[in-house]
Amino acid sequence: QVQLVESGGGLVQAGGSLRLSCAASGSIFSINAMGWYRQTPGKQRELVAAITNGGSTNYADSVKGRFTISRDNAKNTVYLQMNSLKPEDTAVYYCQVSYYSIYGGYLEVWGQGTLVTVSS
Repeated sequence: QVQLVESGGGLVQAGGSLRLSCAASGSIFSINAMGWYRQTPGKQRELVAAITNGGSTNYADSVKGRFTISRDNAKNTVYLQMNSLKPEDTAVYYCQVSYYSIYGGYLEVWGQGTLVTVSS
């Protein structure tokens, strides 16, 4: 099995910054894509940013220019640097990892979620 441990959420004022981290451990042969999603009550979970093992990135239009996703392959960790935060960024943020298992197969796993609250 693979576990994801997220950290870095919290309360911040509008215009402030936060950095989320997500570390993967367990039966991983190699990691392909890593990403961050967010969800607010009553809405579907949406992609915030994703990064491939080659370093290609993809961002939601709403966060382009403010958020930066990066990864440390040696640590199986993905980061989300969030700057110029807005109240509408308030959500539970989830890490998602797609990986090849040491037992075979291509799987995906989700983190437990970390709450980000941006006050106006």
